[in-house]
Amino acid sequence: MFVNSETDIATQQTAQGPEFLSLISQPTKTGLFESIVSCWDKRQGFTLATLNLDHIVKMRQMPEFHSAYIAHTHVVADGNPIVWLSRLAGRSIELMPGSDLIAPLARLAAEHDISVALLGATQDTLDRAADQLEKDNPGLRVVTKIAPPFGLDPDGPEVATYLETIHTEGARLCFLALGAPKQEMLAVRGAQLAPACGFVSIGAGLDFIAGSQTRAPSWVRKLALEWVWRMVSHPVRLATRYGRCLVILPKLSCQALWARFTR
Repeated sequence: MFVNSETDIATQQTAQGPEFLSLISQPTKTGLFESIVSCWDKRQGFTLATLNLDHIVKMRQMPEFHSAYIAHTHVVADGNPIVWLSRLAGRSIELMPGSDLIAPLARLAAEHDISVALLGATQDTLDRAADQLEKDNPGLRVVTKIAPPFGLDPDGPEVATYLETIHTEGARLCFLALGAPKQEMLAVRGAQLAPACGFVSIGAGLDFIAGSQTRAPSWVRKLALEWVWRMVSHPVRLATRYGRCLVILPKLSCQALWARFTR
């Protein structure tokens, strides 16, 4: 069961201004975690996406990705540019990268006796991440670990099997580590086929926990330079992506300022 209907979300977007900012429905960590616990108490599912500039670029190119975002019940800001643009528009929001949400959500799941599923990455990464999460959060139960083959189609028939397994195993929280836009599109399908489960898109978050990838040091993240760290680490893969993000920034900044002064 969705917390918000698509109609409610669309109305909210129109009222709040620029579409890319109005997608954010949860501006604070406190509000986000309270909402998720409320969903668990009511045995409701939810879908959580983390908005960044790369997602905005992709949504402009892929209407189905945009539709998936609109269908999400919870959207937070992943990336300092989103936070800065929101401030330009006169709205204060907190930075909440998907990787930073795993630990507090796992802790909440342990406290509320919520079973967890992991979907994405490799089997080795899932095994090591599950072991670490259970070690860090006594009482946490990772009941399902699914490592799909490369090239997974979120609309494919095998996904229905995965979601049925998640539903049957009783998982109420599922971390999706598939990358955008697959994880967000799969989350929306998950809300239909496993309606009591909350689906959280976290990108490479499980790889960081398992040690399969190295995340930027905390001092780099505090300086808002994690994107530089990532591009230096993977220049061929990320240079074009970040270039496209930089290209859209001027127009997004103008939209944000326009929203601020026309409210």
